[in-house]
Amino acid sequence: MKLKKYKPHNGPGKGVKKASNPIQKLKDIRLIMKMLEDKPRDHLLFTLGINNGIRAGDLVKLKVLDVAYAAPGDSINIVERKTGKKNIIKINKIVFKSLSNYLDHVNPNDDDFLFPSRKGGGHILVTAVTRMIKTWTKEINLKGRYGAHTLRKTWGYIQRVEYGTPFEIICKRYLHTNPAVTMRYIGVNDKEVEDVLDFEIG
Repeated sequence: MKLKKYKPHNGPGKGVKKASNPIQKLKDIRLIMKMLEDKPRDHLLFTLGINNGIRAGDLVKLKVLDVAYAAPGDSINIVERKTGKKNIIKINKIVFKSLSNYLDHVNPNDDDFLFPSRKGGGHILVTAVTRMIKTWTKEINLKGRYGAHTLRKTWGYIQRVEYGTPFEIICKRYLHTNPAVTMRYIGVNDKEVEDVLDFEIG
């Protein structure tokens, strides 16, 4: 019997999605926000996503009524589409500013989708969110793989790196089963683990 020639496996197989990266630097986040200033809908999508860490599929399902009457500091109750679990969206000051600017520009009805498709008849799709994020990151020459999950991952990464939020808290926010899942999700690599051995004790 003739053996098949072995081919090394260098990545995900056909049909397997590659994981998207978080945006790791605040300066890059601010560049994108600046770039989107003249696109109120897109600015709100980006701002709301990176400040809350919920899935893009839940963001695009929001109706105007869900958030239009919220004040800074208010929490909005949602049910996650994927898990069926209860969660919240927080309207912090930067989200409130973006939201107010957007609503002033479009003056929508309460029962409209917050992020309507420009084709009409519904909300933007998660695939459209992926295309948008790929475009934004490309325009600021950001290297890596980016997509709809980038918004959610960026929240967790920035919380950990910039604010020192413990993995346990981020894990609870993500509704993950344990912190190890969260560590993989937002990209803790071997080099980062090795680097902590440089800290001297004693």
